[in-house]
Amino acid sequence: TLMAVSKSTLSIVFIVLGGLAVLFGTVLVFVGPIIIDDQIVKNVEINPNNGLSYTMWKDIPVPFFMSVYFFHIVNPDEILKGEKPTVVQRGPYVYRENRWKDNITFHDNHTVSYKEFRQYFFEESMSVGDESDVVTIPNILVLGASVMMENMPFPVRLLLSTTFKTFNEGPFLTKPVGELMWGYDSKLVDFLNKYLPGMLPTSGKFGLFAEFNNSNTGQFTVFTGQDDIRKVHMVDSWNGLKSVDYWRSEECNMINGTAGQMWPPFMTKESTMPFYSPDACRSMELVYQRPGVSRGVPVYHFVAPKTLFANGADYPPNEGFCPCRQSGLLNVSTCRHNSPVFISHPHFFEADPVLLDTVNGLSPNEDEHGLFIDIHPETGVPMNVSIRLQLNLLIKSVFGISENIFHLSQSGYIDGPVLNTFRTSLVVLPMVMEYMQYIFIALGLAGILGAVMLYVNDKVHGLLRLFSMFEYFTYNIFCFRACMFVHEKDISISHTRGQHQLFIYGYSKTEITV
Repeated sequence: TLMAVSKSTLSIVFIVLGGLAVLFGTVLVFVGPIIIDDQIVKNVEINPNNGLSYTMWKDIPVPFFMSVYFFHIVNPDEILKGEKPTVVQRGPYVYRENRWKDNITFHDNHTVSYKEFRQYFFEESMSVGDESDVVTIPNILVLGASVMMENMPFPVRLLLSTTFKTFNEGPFLTKPVGELMWGYDSKLVDFLNKYLPGMLPTSGKFGLFAEFNNSNTGQFTVFTGQDDIRKVHMVDSWNGLKSVDYWRSEECNMINGTAGQMWPPFMTKESTMPFYSPDACRSMELVYQRPGVSRGVPVYHFVAPKTLFANGADYPPNEGFCPCRQSGLLNVSTCRHNSPVFISHPHFFEADPVLLDTVNGLSPNEDEHGLFIDIHPETGVPMNVSIRLQLNLLIKSVFGISENIFHLSQSGYIDGPVLNTFRTSLVVLPMVMEYMQYIFIALGLAGILGAVMLYVNDKVHGLLRLFSMFEYFTYNIFCFRACMFVHEKDISISHTRGQHQLFIYGYSKTEITV
């Protein structure tokens, strides 16, 4: 009886606990995603009260690197005679890029304004070569000015040509990488700034990145997401502008997307990644390609569509970026002081094949020259970024084509303590919560099943005991009735070895020892 009571009690306990576990797991199935999403929203929105996430947004602890590759011209004299340029890629020359936000101001309409500053430091250990390496590239001053002044009166062009010869400036420039990057003294630059002020973008040393170091990307005003998380990081204005005026159509002048560092959370495979690039003077948009994993974090791999730098003939929406040349080149002269500068993917990747025929030494491929961002879709945080662009200069007086000068890759990735914190807070914990709901349901069902089996087992044993008692009772009744009908003549007693044996003959022969 005690065993039966114990089993019954145990069955009830198992059923109650199992039911509670199933109920809790089922609740987690519906409530868990809400809790996770709420946690993501709190960590993603731009809010000074969110200590860790706000500090990461403000000071950007993620390491960024700018890798610069120069196209060294090996046949400058032959080019002047009409031969095709032959180039050799030199580099990368890698610079660590420090970024931080300053002049941060929050507004009542759930936006925040800031300026992002940047500094560059040469990383010799990551570079192939040194800043003292000497390379030959097109002379942007001479060739750019020649194209810019082609429609000027002949006396002006003659004066310009005489000026170039006076200062010993030719169509090509041979300088150390460090000077080409950050500036070099030029008597021609000093002369132009003195007699033609405003013609050049710089008043000091002339260099490809002279204005980049210790500079900012302009004043961005973005949404904080505190009223609508779907708008977080989206640009409200840039330098006070809702659109720019560099291009020929309203669509091309629009400032779309984010500032290019983070995107709204809860992305899907149908999502795109729009962003505004002050350096390219336009908005761009990346598209989903495939899922992946970056340092243990599930990501979506977004890439530039083939239409990004297509010309208006191949892709009509890009007509506003014209005057266009071959597909694969974006004319940015209107936002670069009218200098004949074009940007493209490195090595004319995904550009018109005609461009490859104009230069010897190029070999485009997606792994080395494709632009991509690996992003964690639930949070909108990029885990691995590689923005690769190439600067090209139009040499109209020689070929009427674009001569590539250099290409650069800006890359960044989350690593170290930042990665561990991110993975724990926004990947591991939500994953544990998701698994817990199924574990509770499984344990609950197992408990209920165990209780049922225990109950059935107890009932079966009870029936077996009842059947045994019934069989025993029936057997005894049968024996009693058999003995009642035994006659004396049917009983014999024999003496064997001091024992008395009684033989009863009736319905069956039964031997009983007495």
